[in-house]
Amino acid sequence: MNKINPIIIELLKKRGISEETEMLEFLSDKPKKTYDPFLLHDLEAGVDLILSAINEKKKICIYGDYDADGITSVSILLQFLSNFDADVTYYIPSRFDEGYGLNKEALSKIKERGIELVVTVDCGSVSYEEVEHAKRLGIDIMITDHHSITDTVADCIVINPKHPECKYPFKYLAGCGVAFKLAQGIQRKAGLPKRAVNELLDLVAIGTIGDIVPLIDENRTLVKYGMNVIKEGHRKGLVKLIEDISLNVGKIKSDNIAFGVVPHLNAAGRMLDAKIGVELLKCQEQEQLQSIVEELISNNRQRKKVQEDTFAECEKIILEHHLEDKFYIVNCPNAHEGISGIVAGKLKDKYNKPTIILTPTGEDYLKGTGRSIKSINLYNILKDQEKLYERFGGHAGACGLLMKAENLSAFREGICASIHKMLEINPDIFEDNTEIDLFLNGKDLTFDLIHELERLAPFGNCNEKPYVALPDITMKNLQYMGNEGKHVRFSAYCNDSSVIQCVLFNKADELKGKLTSQKLVTLLGSPDISEWNGTKKIQFLVNDIR
Repeated sequence: MNKINPIIIELLKKRGISEETEMLEFLSDKPKKTYDPFLLHDLEAGVDLILSAINEKKKICIYGDYDADGITSVSILLQFLSNFDADVTYYIPSRFDEGYGLNKEALSKIKERGIELVVTVDCGSVSYEEVEHAKRLGIDIMITDHHSITDTVADCIVINPKHPECKYPFKYLAGCGVAFKLAQGIQRKAGLPKRAVNELLDLVAIGTIGDIVPLIDENRTLVKYGMNVIKEGHRKGLVKLIEDISLNVGKIKSDNIAFGVVPHLNAAGRMLDAKIGVELLKCQEQEQLQSIVEELISNNRQRKKVQEDTFAECEKIILEHHLEDKFYIVNCPNAHEGISGIVAGKLKDKYNKPTIILTPTGEDYLKGTGRSIKSINLYNILKDQEKLYERFGGHAGACGLLMKAENLSAFREGICASIHKMLEINPDIFEDNTEIDLFLNGKDLTFDLIHELERLAPFGNCNEKPYVALPDITMKNLQYMGNEGKHVRFSAYCNDSSVIQCVLFNKADELKGKLTSQKLVTLLGSPDISEWNGTKKIQFLVNDIR
């Protein structure tokens, strides 16, 4: 324990890590926590099927999803199978015309293209009917996925750590993590050099961070090594995107991936076509890369504008019709389907209430996408109303559904009744239980401390960035920034006579009353090092003011 800063020991214990060997593994630059891919149920059979298809010169199609996890999963298998000179293509369904997962029409199109083997990534575990359709078409099919299995499992090879028969020690791989383990299995059986899989780790890191799976255990190992591969700068498309959004490849952090790279990939699937993301990650031609990156950046800028407009419209509906509701069900006909999930998440964050946004699809149906607070399992509460849906899926924090418009009233009533029951059991379910990790004074914020805290990275789900409180602060020298002054810089005068420079992003209007108050406040957020023209300074990134 002598090797570890006492503050870091305290934070690790809060994360449930108390043994010294576990602490050293967690903090190691070269973690060892990873598992034999062949422990995954059906993986050996999947490896054999793919190698057999390659040997028989069969045409293979990788079938993915339109988010960052799906895009990177497709890219992983495309790149890896190129080591065999295999005849491989890919298919990502349209979010708008086809929706998530396998669909029969797509499989029929794939058959017409002469495909003989379909390998799904990030989808398909419960696509029983679609798999049967593929079989009738004469297509071999296998599933790789990571989603919860709550329905009839597809009758084919299914590689998913959450499969009821799977003994894999770690259940929370992202879709790209499962695709990577499949590649590992093929690499071992075919005798390829380890380089063939190690060079995929940058893609694994992006997809794992992007899918907000727990950044613990094997995911932490994969992301740590993957971040190193990103910093090496071998993937031309990724380097071009990172540089063109004003980030430094050699100094990139997991936060930059989460809030810089991932949104651009996700925006492709939300607004345009996810295939642009795949093309970025596999393209080698500089001229083509220029146009791809320009399109991704322009599209993400447009996504932000549409997102802001949709947020404003949905918030107006809430304030006028649902403000007293405990669970926001927002029927917003003008909401852009591709960004409804983001907006639901932002409304959930602002009001600390589960939120579902409904948009019309076809003449008689509503498509819903929802996000929830930590204390309410969205999947469980929605599953109670499952008889009202045509389609439904998701997990504790995020869900999607399709239902007939005529069922909306019954849906509202059912959700309201479920929330009422939950409140009877736990009246404090909507209380903000955000845990503060450290109470510090201004003089505690040193370069050494910030570097020590950075050892806990990569940050994300189940390993959040340490939440720091600076109490008894007087705020002065406010400087508003950005469109309509939605960001603000200010000086924090601390109770130990130190002064810390602070930045608050996106919440200047929401927290205006507290910003202009003359009272002492507590700042919540995280310390950071800003660098400009070679000069480094300590600053505090404010998330909330109390």
